[in-house]
Amino acid sequence: MVIYRARVFDTPDNPFAGGRLRSASDIALVVDDGLITSRTDFDTARTAHPEAQVVDLRDGVLIPGLVDTHVHLPQVRAIGHLGKPLLDWLDQCALPEEAKLGDPAYAEAVAGEFLTGLISAGTTSAMVFGSHFASAMDIFFSAAAEAGLRVTSGLVTSDRNLPQALLTDVDRSIAEGQALIDAWHGKGRLRYAVTPRFSFSAGPELLAAGGQLVAENPGIWVTSHLNENVDEVAGVADLHPESCDYLDTYDRAGLLSRRTVLAHNVHPQDRELERMAEVGAVAAHCPTSNSALASGFFPLRRHLDAGVRVALGSDVGAGTGFNLLKEGVQSYFMQQLDPSGGVALTSAHLLYLATAAGAEALELDEVGHLSVGKRFDAVLVRPAAGQPLDVGICNAADDADAMAKIFAMGTPADIAEVWIDGIPRHP
Repeated sequence: MVIYRARVFDTPDNPFAGGRLRSASDIALVVDDGLITSRTDFDTARTAHPEAQVVDLRDGVLIPGLVDTHVHLPQVRAIGHLGKPLLDWLDQCALPEEAKLGDPAYAEAVAGEFLTGLISAGTTSAMVFGSHFASAMDIFFSAAAEAGLRVTSGLVTSDRNLPQALLTDVDRSIAEGQALIDAWHGKGRLRYAVTPRFSFSAGPELLAAGGQLVAENPGIWVTSHLNENVDEVAGVADLHPESCDYLDTYDRAGLLSRRTVLAHNVHPQDRELERMAEVGAVAAHCPTSNSALASGFFPLRRHLDAGVRVALGSDVGAGTGFNLLKEGVQSYFMQQLDPSGGVALTSAHLLYLATAAGAEALELDEVGHLSVGKRFDAVLVRPAAGQPLDVGICNAADDADAMAKIFAMGTPADIAEVWIDGIPRHP
């Protein structure tokens, strides 16, 4: 048993529905075998548990573990290629890199780099867009299990419009997907997600094969892309004339439900938003990627008004890194600038999008905030003394202002400690 004495910020109540930042300058979290069993003042906790180890974290700010709802495993070495729209970026930057994961040694190296990137950024849970190679997925799931992260991921499938090495067919996709489900879904903190790359590279039959896996394996997840770029949207319409819109390509295939996470959705139609809300599907908002690829302004207000759930994704490697703090502040910037009228985001909104919203979206009910009954997934933000973020936190007007400064200036270098299920995972 451990008593963590800390300055704690979290968002147990949705700020988009009237909730506020919950903050305490000196509070005790009693953690027993990874479970938060008490949240109280230090003297009460110490009296109740005189033999417990005490860890004093008051020189930093403790926040919940960050939750990334869209990040690409094979693209850690493709971060930072700027100045290209989506389809050109894929052809020239991402896909050549992804083809290299057919080499097991390469896949193993990338898996290690990727997991280091997540943990160093304070990400403890993630919906991971996997590899086109089943062998690489076995390697990644094994590495993720050892690292201890809460990971939902799966084999990426395509049968057109990509390099030949990245293509599959219906029978192979079902066989390889089922083998990976049998081996990894529900093992420790791992779960499986059917992952068609996008409907621009997956025909109706291949999408339906993913739907078959979903039907035959209750509890698995689905993730893909949606309405990211205007050229992509037009291409999907040409390739799927039977569908009334982009979302419908997934819906017809049996891939749309509450366990579906669709990245971007920058250019949705009203009908698509209504349907996503109806089934409970999630939009993974990826602000730095949307900016880097000039995909457009994410219509957050339209999503909220329609009742569509939204959480943050880093979209490595079109996104510019694993840092969800940067994604939060970029979302703030883009909403400020949105010519159609963005949402005025506070630091509480940003923390919620990066933590509790992602946990709720991925049905990780055991994490998301630091309340009694939750598992201790947590991140200590502790910048070096005298650095601008340290100065900002020390001179903040109030806790909400301190949280804003963490989003505005925070980097992985400011992440001092990370815990997953109460176990330290050093960044």
